[in-house]
Amino acid sequence: MRYFIVDDDKASRKMLRKVITEGELGVVIGEAESGVKSLSPILSTHPDVVLIDLLMPELDGIETVAQLRTEGFRGQFIMISQIENKEMVGEAYEKGVEFFIHKPINRVEVYSVLKKTAEQFRLKNSLMEIRESLAHMEPSKMPQKQKSVKEIVLSILNDMGIIGEVGSDDIVSIMEVLMERTERVAQLPPLKDLYEEVARRSASPSNIKKECKAMEQRIRRTIQTAVNNLASLGTIDYANPEFEYYAPRFFDFQEIRNRMKYIKEGSSGPTKVKINSKKFLQVLYHETEDKYLQS
Repeated sequence: MRYFIVDDDKASRKMLRKVITEGELGVVIGEAESGVKSLSPILSTHPDVVLIDLLMPELDGIETVAQLRTEGFRGQFIMISQIENKEMVGEAYEKGVEFFIHKPINRVEVYSVLKKTAEQFRLKNSLMEIRESLAHMEPSKMPQKQKSVKEIVLSILNDMGIIGEVGSDDIVSIMEVLMERTERVAQLPPLKDLYEEVARRSASPSNIKKECKAMEQRIRRTIQTAVNNLASLGTIDYANPEFEYYAPRFFDFQEIRNRMKYIKEGSSGPTKVKINSKKFLQVLYHETEDKYLQS
C-alpha cells in the first residue's frame, strides 16, 4: 500500500508515518502540510490511500478531497479530525471519504483503520481480476444465473442480523427502485423522493404521505437494530468479520463505539443512538450495485 499524508501538524504526520512503517502496512510516498500543496504531488504519484486532516488553512480537507476527485483521483481517503460536527462528517462521506481517524491520534485506532483499508483495497483488486478472468471465459462456461437485487440486499441485511425487521422490505424496495434506473447515481436523491416513489407502488394517492412517514420510522428502527447487533458483536469479538466490515462503512463508527461502551458497562435499558438513514442507504446502494455487477 502506498500512502500520502496531508496534515498541517508536523507531529501528526510523523506519528502517522511511524504507525505505517512500524506496522508494516506499506510505504509513505509523500507528505504535504496543506491541501493546496498536496494537489500536484498526489495527482502525479497516484497513492492508494490519502490520509488528510479536516481543518487546514487555505483549502480544508473536504475541499481538497472534492478537488482531487474532480481532477480524476480514484484512490481512497481517510479523514483525520477532532471535529465531530454531524454536517461536516456527512459532507466528508459524500465527497468520498471512507473512514475517519479521530484526534488526538491513537496508534491502535490508526493501525486498525489502515489495516481495514488495506484489506478492502486487496479485495477490490481481487474482484477486478475475477471480472477480467470472467470476461475471457467461453460463453458456455460463464455463470448462468444472476442474483436478483432482492437476494443481494437480503444477504447483506442478514449479515447485520436485520433480515426479519419491520423495515427490511422497505429497504429492499428502495434498492430495487434505484437499481431499475438506467443510469447509476453517485449520490442518492432526497430520501423523501425515494419514500414517495416506493409508496406509490402500494399505497393509494391519499395515503402516500402517511405511508412515507411510516416507512421512514420502520427503516430507522431497523437501522437502530443493526447498530445494536454490530455493537454487540464488536463487544464480544472486535475481530468479528461482520463487525469489521459493516460497522465502519454503514454507520458513524463513533455511534457504534458509544453503544459498545454502553453494553460493556452492563446497562440494561436502551441508549439513544444517532441514526443516519441516508448514509446507510447510500452505502447499501453501492454495495448492492457492486455485487449485482459481479454476479
